[in-house]
Amino acid sequence: MTSDVNPPASGGTLREAQTALTEQRIVAAATELFLADGYVATTLEAVARQARVGARTVYVRFGTKAALFKRVVDVAIVGDTEPVAVLGRDWMQQALTAPTLAERLAASAAAGRQIMERTGALFGVAQQAAAVEPLIAAFWQQGRSQLRYGQEVFWTRLAEDRLLPAGTDLAWLIDTASVISAAETYLLVTRMFGWGLDAYQEWLRLTLSRLVTPGDGPG
Repeated sequence: MTSDVNPPASGGTLREAQTALTEQRIVAAATELFLADGYVATTLEAVARQARVGARTVYVRFGTKAALFKRVVDVAIVGDTEPVAVLGRDWMQQALTAPTLAERLAASAAAGRQIMERTGALFGVAQQAAAVEPLIAAFWQQGRSQLRYGQEVFWTRLAEDRLLPAGTDLAWLIDTASVISAAETYLLVTRMFGWGLDAYQEWLRLTLSRLVTPGDGPG
């Protein structure tokens, strides 16, 4: 799933404010239902009832259940409906601008933990939905591309700032870090090992560190 579809900032009119509030209610209701009942069992009519809006309002705003689900995931990734994508968020800027390699890797792991805290359960729903809904499968693949782009920006910035060891294979590093940071990997390690978010964040920090500092130990 992607995180670059937040709408342009509004002009602040009452109608626009009401529209934004209605969308927030729909997204909140949909999030609750998708998590409780799964993708297949959730209907736009049920979302409308949960949000206390007319079914037509949901259909006009989103059109399809797949589009609504994508919006739910996108909002969860960044944490709100503001028109600022992941790379522009303060918590991601720290990972792009901190003065040392260790600080940037720690900030990147913290950002990954923050995203999974809000979105991990929804990624689980998306993973199941992708098997039966072609649009969700396409969104899931789009999300992989977005993730890799984010990793490309992150590691390329480190290379440009001369914070990576000489001779680092940047393409290999970007690909490998993309797999480590993927939603599928989060779902796998948490299901397999029963990790909480603290354990996941530390594993992510340490694993990314070992990609560029072989032999780096825990802590």
